[in-house]
Amino acid sequence: MVRNYKAVFDTVFKEVSNVIIGQEELIEQVMAAILCDGNALLEGYPGLAKTLAVKTLADVLDLKFSRIQNTPDLMPSDITGTYIIQESGGKRNFKFEPGPIFANIVLADEINRATPKSQSALLEAMQEKQVTVGNTTYKLDLPFFVLATQNPIEQEGTYPLPEAQADRFLLKIKVSYPKLDDEIKIVDKYSNPFEEYKLKKLLNKQQLLHLQQTTRQIPIANDVRKRIVEIVDASRTKKDIIQYGASPRASIGLVLASKARALISGRNHVSSEDIQAMAYPVLRHRIILNFEAERKGMTTDDAITELLKKVK
Repeated sequence: MVRNYKAVFDTVFKEVSNVIIGQEELIEQVMAAILCDGNALLEGYPGLAKTLAVKTLADVLDLKFSRIQNTPDLMPSDITGTYIIQESGGKRNFKFEPGPIFANIVLADEINRATPKSQSALLEAMQEKQVTVGNTTYKLDLPFFVLATQNPIEQEGTYPLPEAQADRFLLKIKVSYPKLDDEIKIVDKYSNPFEEYKLKKLLNKQQLLHLQQTTRQIPIANDVRKRIVEIVDASRTKKDIIQYGASPRASIGLVLASKARALISGRNHVSSEDIQAMAYPVLRHRIILNFEAERKGMTTDDAITELLKKVK
């Protein structure tokens, strides 16, 4: 049964590859976040097709897509929506005009350019799948995901995400430069006359909600689950390089992300390979290195590598 799902995901990834060349790991990890009903933070340099990748995946999954361009003057009401005065029959009344948050996939582009007040407008939607405006709470249409992007350079004029807010993202996905062969294909495709590719819609909302349930049903052995908890616990005790470790939310996230990767790979159980692959996007935004580790030039990914070596 699980092998049949692999064929579905392979078809989705193949369709996406008609527009996005390379970046297979990015697409797979975003898909894993969607299967876990989680949000993802995409970090990479400009021009690496982060926005296009998310938009393409939304089209293939037949989900309503909206994009929020974060700027310092963005107001919370620009995200959630606001009440407008409507005149009818000589009477005035207030009507709620929904904002771009009312979609299935919301791309918060350059989230760290918005002020903390505007960033926090996303928090309720990310966690509770609802939006409160005034005294009224509006439920969001499911499935619902926030995929945010940020640029690791040009930090001037930005508002870095607080640790508590970054923790709301299930995965922090690093978007790397394409391989040389892939970049040659990209240049050929987008520098010559071409017809816009008409994407096929391969899944729908109900099928995605079913896949989310199936992800949680993937079995995980007790020793594998124990290793995940031990890895997260080690992040709190390895004081020689880590100042602050990850919370139990990271343990839950790593179990779910590993289950999603197993399902995408067509396996009916979680393996150590799944843990190795998903530990990086799950933990890299949840641990803070100490001064000594930073002085040595270590990155959070280096620290995660140390944790994986420590906990066999």
